Amino acid sequence: MSKGLPTREEDYSAWYNELVKRADLAENSAVRGCMVIKPYGFAIWEKMQAQLDLMFKETGHQNAYFPLFIPKSYLSKEADHVEGFAKECAVVTHYRLKNDDEGGGVVVDPEAKLEEELIVRPTSETVIWSSYKNWIQSYRDLPLLINQWANVVRWEMRTRLFLRTAEFLWQEGHTAHATRSEAEAEAEQMLRVYADFVEKYMGVPVLRGVKTASERFAGAMETYCIEAMMQDGKALQAGTSHFLGQNFAKAFDVKFSNKEGKLDHVWGTSWGVSTRLMGALIMAHSDDKGLVLPPNLAPTQVVIVPIYKGAEQLDAISEVANKLGAELKVQGLTWKFDDRDTHKPGWKFAEYELKGYPIRIAIGPKDLENGTVEVARRDTLEKQTYALDDHLPQTVASLISEMQQNIFNKADAFKSEMTSNADSYEEFKEILDTKGGFIYAHWDGSSETEERIKEETKATIRCIPLNNPQEEGTCMVTGKPSKERVVFARAY
Repeated sequence: MSKGLPTREEDYSAWYNELVKRADLAENSAVRGCMVIKPYGFAIWEKMQAQLDLMFKETGHQNAYFPLFIPKSYLSKEADHVEGFAKECAVVTHYRLKNDDEGGGVVVDPEAKLEEELIVRPTSETVIWSSYKNWIQSYRDLPLLINQWANVVRWEMRTRLFLRTAEFLWQEGHTAHATRSEAEAEAEQMLRVYADFVEKYMGVPVLRGVKTASERFAGAMETYCIEAMMQDGKALQAGTSHFLGQNFAKAFDVKFSNKEGKLDHVWGTSWGVSTRLMGALIMAHSDDKGLVLPPNLAPTQVVIVPIYKGAEQLDAISEVANKLGAELKVQGLTWKFDDRDTHKPGWKFAEYELKGYPIRIAIGPKDLENGTVEVARRDTLEKQTYALDDHLPQTVASLISEMQQNIFNKADAFKSEMTSNADSYEEFKEILDTKGGFIYAHWDGSSETEERIKEETKATIRCIPLNNPQEEGTCMVTGKPSKERVVFARAY
């Protein structure tokens, strides 16, 4: 293997970027700000996608697909929405190229200008609600529970692999309901689905809350969010769910006839997570040796590495390894046997450590003689010798389950350690600069104070926690009355 990674302590950003590339997750593409997700990185995303898709379908949602292009006039129908996304929109103005008679190459054909310019979707509310107008006439058509897996484009100037790219993959749910209460319940339900996924499968504990008015999704009446803590003390928004009210229904005139025969606008929600979750997965758990993957999302949970000299030893080990692999599969585990003769065992050990394979089993000639194997755990880097018997597959399955819980517990303990209270602005700034993490502090509720804190400290209000305890206090900046603490952090 090549020279070791930069350490998290000396340069967290360089450590992250190098790890993404060296672990074969993704790389920068020829298009500025875009990425190529490599097979190993995409395999992890597929695991995420499959589990989320199952959870969406269990809550009654169906998948559909809507166009990549949105007529510019659609975006302007909802004023807050267009204002929120205008600076990030990529716009298609022409539909044809032609040969450049003067300089060679090709140029845009000025005669092929579109009658109406098209936006490359930054999100799909507008094009989806224009379809919903045709799909919804009666209360019998509701609720309409649709999700799509897609790519979107937001023309970011400062990009980082997975965390912020000009094009990224995501899912976006868009639902329509007969009543306000049903739509609000949907938005809250999907927040719980996201939180359950991130905690149970990604092994990352989250804060659940609502965004302040200035941090809400453009066009929403309420934005629910989950916030995660990364190892460098910065927060990362891991998912959002929006109660849209009747804003988009009114913008696109989506009405239904209720049970009394009266016409009313439907109530809407939208919700989404993206490949940004890959960044959260990497930064929440990994160490200076490489990825640490929660077993629930590892494409391959167990790798068996033979240690041998000559074909005869390899044949004997292969027979045992393949039998063990078949038994691991019965336990519901994914596995592979790495019998490549192009790399030595030590190189393979380093590779699987770097790529975060949860369990590595080494088998050599002496192991066959003794009826044992060496099992290495990626989360603790511990190695232990186990008997090669009928109980080994169950033992490995038990270890996998224990590792999933251990990875969550470690991240949860770190989140608790990185959570503080601040009672004055001076204390707040000192914690931000020396420790970081989540800071609970009083705020007077005004957007002016929120913006001032952001400008002066680079910290934002991550959320107002759900079921937040009421606590009389005074704003740390203005001294005005406050009834609850909110959560601040510097964030990605």
